[in-house]
Amino acid sequence: MNCNVATVWMHDYLDGELPQQDVRELKAHLLECPSCRTKFEQLDRTESLLSSAMHARGSIEPEQSERLNERIMAALPKRRRQSPWISWVRNHPAATVAALFLFVMLSSFLSMWHQGGELIVRGQDLQSVVIQGDKVIVPAGTKVHGDLTIENGIAEVQGDVDGNLTVIDGSLQLASTAHIAGSSRTIDRALDWFWYKVTETVSDIAK
Repeated sequence: MNCNVATVWMHDYLDGELPQQDVRELKAHLLECPSCRTKFEQLDRTESLLSSAMHARGSIEPEQSERLNERIMAALPKRRRQSPWISWVRNHPAATVAALFLFVMLSSFLSMWHQGGELIVRGQDLQSVVIQGDKVIVPAGTKVHGDLTIENGIAEVQGDVDGNLTVIDGSLQLASTAHIAGSSRTIDRALDWFWYKVTETVSDIAK
């Protein structure tokens, strides 16, 4: 257990508001942590002093009582209340892990977006593909079997693509002789690219 969390739980314990399960965890931590144990003993003595002072308040002059309260309150460490979102995180660990996973994936993908600019061509059959600078050409009269993916370049299709054609951060030019058996799409926005990567990752895992 973190010592900061233990300090918050000490206050709740002394106020009688700490759940029984957390009480056991706090006691286990106090047995292992001399620093927190010392802090707890100081808090316990302060609470006892405050309680005694409140019981004896009737016999103390108003000014003396006020000064005593000020000294006691000054000796107390500031109490930290758990914010609602921390309580929600503690009560929904699975949802928290899933949200963090998606956040890390999104941050990773977005940080990779627009890095480099190097031409990348992927596909099962690239023998008929012609590359000229940043242009990827499927010549007329030729057929590319399977899916074809082109990143950071221009796709010029004159022949056949027997699968899906995906162009990422580039452009697509189709000749009148072009034929694409599957779907064709261009991805030029970070969010579209993110979902494309997620779908691709899930598909790879499924295989």
